[in-house]
Amino acid sequence: QVQLVESGGGLVQAGGSLRLSCSASGRTFSIANMGWFRQAPGKEREFVAAIRWTRGTTSYVDSVEGRFIISRDNAKSTVYLQMNSLKPEDTAVYYCAADTTTIRRAAWTDLPRLPHEYQYWGQGTQVTASS
Repeated sequence: QVQLVESGGGLVQAGGSLRLSCSASGRTFSIANMGWFRQAPGKEREFVAAIRWTRGTTSYVDSVEGRFIISRDNAKSTVYLQMNSLKPEDTAVYYCAADTTTIRRAAWTDLPRLPHEYQYWGQGTQVTASS
């Protein structure tokens, strides 16, 4: 089992920045990849970014490319999402997720971008960017 706890959400004006943190505990040695998703009211959960836990390879949805940065600190078992130039359309509950699928540790595999590819989820943190 892997437990995930997010923090760092809040209210910010459009154009501002926030940094989300996600602390992992439990069987963290089993983590292959970590991801961030978001869900706005009435919409499906959307992929935002993912990172390979050991190699640090990253992937982003087009709408946040160049504005958001995903990173990790393996020693602290923590993944971060630095969000810059926030827009009102970024407003959502943000979730971090852990993928423990062994085969997806390999560098030749694509970073997972679908919710069902992740086995563990945090409770979510609200991010609101006001216009």
